[in-house]
Amino acid sequence: MQMNYSLQNEDTRLPFSTRKVGNAHNQIEIYIIPENEKEAVLKELYPFDDVPPLNEERFDLHMGKNFIVKDFMVTRENNMNFLVSPYYLEGGGSVIDWMPTNN
Repeated sequence: MQMNYSLQNEDTRLPFSTRKVGNAHNQIEIYIIPENEKEAVLKELYPFDDVPPLNEERFDLHMGKNFIVKDFMVTRENNMNFLVSPYYLEGGGSVIDWMPTNN
């Protein structure tokens, strides 16, 4: 696999509103991405070749659970945008922890 996304000091904010989660000492923002924008955001942030389709099932290594790609989240932390699993708030799995499922 080849990485398409390079780490930078700061990412440009995505053009979506966010909601804050966490406590007073550790807050992150989660983008509220409309369903009709999800495919474009996934293509923009997915760091590997062969972007999966939104309806594909993937496995989150941290949680040991399957999910549908369209349920991904994007967080804003430390001036960076992170593509993460829908279980991120529970287990911390980012896009590098998404594995193909063994059907």
